[in-house]
Formats: sequence, C-alpha cells, structure tokens
Amino acid sequence: MTSTTIPVLGQVITARRTFTQENFDLFAKLSRDDNPIHVDPEFAATTRFGRTVAHGMMLYGMICGVLSANFPNARQLEQELVFPKPTYAGDEMTIRLEVIEVRTDSKQARLAATITRPDGENSCEGRMLIQWE
Repeated sequence: MTSTTIPVLGQVITARRTFTQENFDLFAKLSRDDNPIHVDPEFAATTRFGRTVAHGMMLYGMICGVLSANFPNARQLEQELVFPKPTYAGDEMTIRLEVIEVRTDSKQARLAATITRPDGENSCEGRMLIQWE
C-alpha cells in the first residue's frame, strides 16, 4: 500500500488478510465480547454458520487500519456498515476501499468499503465519510 494524504475520485485501495481463530480469541479478550459464536468451535459448529465467525467490529478495525495507512491525516465523520455474510478463520479476505466522492471545498471524501470472502461474497459492506487536514 502506498501512503496518500488527499483522496482521489476513483482511487481504489486493497489489502488482503487471513484471520485466525487466535485473532478471534484475542479480539474477544480485548473487547470482552466472548460470545461463543466467535470463540467456541464446538458451539459454533451447532449454529447456522457451522464454525466460528469474526466479530463485526474486528472487521471494522481492519477497514480503519487500511484507511489510516493510506490517509494518515484523515478522520472519520460517518460510518455505515452491514455484515451480509460471515468471515471465517483461515479464509483470505480482501479489504477494498474506493473513493466514490470528493468534496475539495470541505476537504471531505466518501468511500465505499468492502471485505470480500474467497467465494466472492461480501462479509462486510459500508460507506464512510472522511475529512482531511
């Protein structure tokens, strides 16, 4: 990834990440969200997901990391997220940000964000409004 300060309309940034059960467990410990769907493989096997799934806010944290690495002087003003499909440990996920609107007068940009599974389905979809200095 290259560092950019000002977003450019149409700019696309991607990163790949493979999450592990240890990542899920650590996030559960840090957030104190130890719902068994995230940390208990035996329990998760009995659910509609069939195995443990990532915390939604852990996925959001990955989006924030990509955003910060590429727009270090930006701050988020708004964030919308949905999680249409689960994220499983061991799957390589693609995090993608696309600049879909730039307002130079107010130094703001709107970005579309997705996290995509290996099967092409999105496990996270959202939009964010950022402002840079």
